Amino acid sequence: MDADEGLVALGFTEVEARVYCELLKGAVPATGYRLAQALGKAPPSIYQALASLEHKGAVLVEEGEPRSFRAVPPEEVLTALQRGFEQRKRSAADALRKLHAPAQDDRIYHLKSAAQVMERARTMVSGAKELVLFDLFPPPLTSLAPVLTEASARDVAVAGIVYAEPPRVPFTCVRSQDADFVRERWPGAQLTLVVDAREFLVALLTPDGTGVKQAIWSDSVYLSCLQHSGLSAEIRLHAPQAARTRMGRAFSLIGASPPGLRQLVGTPSSSKRGDTE
Repeated sequence: MDADEGLVALGFTEVEARVYCELLKGAVPATGYRLAQALGKAPPSIYQALASLEHKGAVLVEEGEPRSFRAVPPEEVLTALQRGFEQRKRSAADALRKLHAPAQDDRIYHLKSAAQVMERARTMVSGAKELVLFDLFPPPLTSLAPVLTEASARDVAVAGIVYAEPPRVPFTCVRSQDADFVRERWPGAQLTLVVDAREFLVALLTPDGTGVKQAIWSDSVYLSCLQHSGLSAEIRLHAPQAARTRMGRAFSLIGASPPGLRQLVGTPSSSKRGDTE
C-alpha cells in the first residue's frame, strides 16, 4: 500500500490524498495553482480538496494573495484522525446500544470470514463469567492467547487442547496426544470454543488461519452444554493421568456446573454443584 492508498483507507478522497502527499514532498508552502499544475488536476478540484484538508486539520494556511498551504506533520494528522475516530465510535456505540436488545434464540448461525470468526471468539471470551473451554490449532491460539489470559486474570477458569508445545500462559493447555497426526491430516486450522456452556463457536479455518472453510456459532444452552461435555472429556483424555480427577471437578459439565447447565436445568444462578462430579 502506498501513501495515497493509506490515506484513502483512512477516509481521505483520492484528490485530498494526492494533494496532502504533494505538500509533504515540498520544502516550502505551495499555492493551489501550483498544486493543480503538479498533479494535473483542475484548480477547482484542488481548492475543494484543500478546503477539506484544512477542515481535517491536515494543512496549515498562510493568508495572503495568493494563499499558500503547508502540510501538517503526518504524526499530528494521524493522531487527530485517531482521536476523531474514537469520538465517533463512542457516539455510534451509544446510539447502537439503545437499539440493540440482546435475546437468546437457540439458533445456529454461519460465519463467513476469518475476521468475523476471530472477533466473535474474542467477544465470547471477553464476556465469560466462569468457564472457557477450547480446542485450538496454533494460528487461532496465537490470536486468542491475549484475551484468554485476560479472562484467566478475572478468575475465569480457562482450559483447552493445543497441538504444539503448550505456551507459557496462566491457563491450562493440554497438548493433544495425537497432535502430529491431527495437524498433518486435519483439513485446516481448528477453532472450537465453549463459554460458560451458554454459547459455542466451531470453525475450520484455512491452514494459515486467514480464511474460513466452515464456521458456526450458537447460543443454544442445550447444544452448548453438549459441546462443553464433549470438549471437557477430550481435555481430560489428553491430560496426564494424575491431573484427570482434578480436571473433572474443575471442568466437566456436572463437576463445574457452569451457567449454561444451571440455566438448562433450572438451578438458581447463585447455586453451584461445587466439586461433585
